[in-house]
Amino acid sequence: MSETTQDMTLDEIKVLLAPVLARHAAFDGWRPQAVAMAAAEKGVDPDVARLAFGDGAMGMIDAWFASIDRGMLDALPPEALAAMSIRRRITALIEARLDLLAPDREALRRAIAIMALPTNAPRAAKLGWRAADAMWRAASDVATDLNHYSKRMTLAGVYASTLLVFIDDESEGQADTRAFLARRIEGVMRFEKAKAKWRGGGERLSLSRFIGRLRYPSV
Repeated sequence: MSETTQDMTLDEIKVLLAPVLARHAAFDGWRPQAVAMAAAEKGVDPDVARLAFGDGAMGMIDAWFASIDRGMLDALPPEALAAMSIRRRITALIEARLDLLAPDREALRRAIAIMALPTNAPRAAKLGWRAADAMWRAASDVATDLNHYSKRMTLAGVYASTLLVFIDDESEGQADTRAFLARRIEGVMRFEKAKAKWRGGGERLSLSRFIGRLRYPSV
């Protein structure tokens, strides 16, 4: 263990290793071998690293996704989002995550397969909720009523379906995935505009209804 890492807590070790874990998981799977390789790369004692990730594959995936949350916020700080519409903020935040995930799509594919196991479903759902919550908070959502929960549940579903397109997208710059996401959002906006017109045009477009309808896309 290097001098710079020997006094780190286990949580700090997780934060340090998480961004590089996926690179090794792509080859070794989300297994102890990937932790050992990441530890060697960062100069961390392998026994300490193994202890930090003692909860297995889901713990490794959890830490990696947390690093994506942090990377997303670094890529799009509040001042970068301030001038955007809510629609554009959510799109930009998802696209920022895709950019961060792009170098490690094989690791993501393996992670999705692990999360799909019935025994991992509850924790996988929590990770989806956490990602959606991070995006809505970054987008300056201040809802505290039922909308707080419905927005996050719906966005988690949108993000998950986008990832399923993303892992098999061979287009340049994952253009097909970005187009898929744009179609979902555009389809919802068309629906809301048509509904407002049907009601007489006097109703302003509601953000809560907009995100609530994302689960019923036009693609």
